[in-house]
Amino acid sequence: METAPPDSAPRRNNRRKVAAAAAAASAVEWYDYFIFGIAAALILGGKFFPSSSPVAEVLASFATFAVGFLARPLGGIIAGQLGDKRGRKPMLVLALVTMGLATTGIGLLPSYDTIGIAAPIALVALRVLQGLAVGAQWGGAMLMATEYAPEGKRGLYGSLVQLGVPIGVVTANVAFLVTGSLTDDAAFAAWGWRMPFAVGILVLVLAWYIHKRVEETPEFRQAERELAEREQKEKGADASGGTARSPLRTIIRHHFGTVLLASGSFAVNTATFYIIITGVLDYTTRDLHMERTSVLTVSLLVSLTQFAIIPAAAAFSDRVGRLPVYTAGAIGLLVWAVPMFLLIDTTSLWLLGVGTFVTSFFLSIMYGPQAALFAELFTAEMRYTGASLGYQIAAVFGGGLAPFLMVLLLEVSGTSMAVSGYIMLLAVISLASIYVLAKRAREREREREGQSPAPSAV
Repeated sequence: METAPPDSAPRRNNRRKVAAAAAAASAVEWYDYFIFGIAAALILGGKFFPSSSPVAEVLASFATFAVGFLARPLGGIIAGQLGDKRGRKPMLVLALVTMGLATTGIGLLPSYDTIGIAAPIALVALRVLQGLAVGAQWGGAMLMATEYAPEGKRGLYGSLVQLGVPIGVVTANVAFLVTGSLTDDAAFAAWGWRMPFAVGILVLVLAWYIHKRVEETPEFRQAERELAEREQKEKGADASGGTARSPLRTIIRHHFGTVLLASGSFAVNTATFYIIITGVLDYTTRDLHMERTSVLTVSLLVSLTQFAIIPAAAAFSDRVGRLPVYTAGAIGLLVWAVPMFLLIDTTSLWLLGVGTFVTSFFLSIMYGPQAALFAELFTAEMRYTGASLGYQIAAVFGGGLAPFLMVLLLEVSGTSMAVSGYIMLLAVISLASIYVLAKRAREREREREGQSPAPSAV
């Protein structure tokens, strides 16, 4: 359901500037978010949740990791409400500032040995702030890119924001690899792990740039004008600029089914992603006794391949539709769930690379068109709220719990095939949701054209 471009199309150089700023915002936010995941797998359990059981430490650490996901829908709701009423840019700037302060705070936080129970409490609070920030950020960055996109290239422009994820993963892994190479195990445990978090303060510079140099999206400005005109024509309506309207209320009353379908379609992607970048890091180093630096290097190299696959899949979706590309990725994750862990269990670095690369390939061809797909499910006046909720609900029940459930499944079952079964179950849920979205798209197409269904825009 791609909306028509506004009357005054933005200049090409302005489009590129906004797209670059949105991509940079996404990259730095995800870097800040992912370094917590890596630290949770490697060090945070012993520092903030000391226990006689290594498994209990990791579970506590991953539970804190999951807390950030629980906060993400709230961040999406708050930013969505304000972003649909006041603009995409202010919410993106606020998200960046919040993330920068929270991440820097984690890097400076004293451990349990220093301040006792206050340490894990403060860590959880800062993780909640990270969750609120990333929940607010994705919708703002995604809409800044897609609503500036030229006609027929919304998928490609949206993928620039999606690239923030592999950029964040790569830079987070590089940060820990460099820190690990410059310190011995004792120094890394004492202070070295804090260094990657210190980079969070640089986010404030990007926030200032976007605030000063980036304009609001033309689609939002047009939607704002149209809303003001409608309100002025309605008797007794508040004609002050739409402050009485509630995008969240509209979404819940009339479009919550679409939000849930969007979430369901994304569940397998977000869960599998966090399994391979965080859960597998813990599993290979703690259970399979593989070397930390080698596993981080494999993760880094695999993530680099996403820089090519994500935009290629998004551009392809501009030609053939979002859902066919999206479906192919979900089917791939369903089929590959068992072979991936059979390869990982060999403890061979090469086979670990093969297993995670193929998984990453299927993740990428889903993730590339996902921003445009979610944007096109909602109209401009409720798009920030609807798309953010769809994404962040999936993140809670898919990504946030995935590493925790992986450790639990491995401990209870004693086999990695239990984790494969978890991925396959989520893939079935995603495919069922995609099927319903595709059916609705065909019905909308039939209503518009008054004839037999044609390939859908989504």
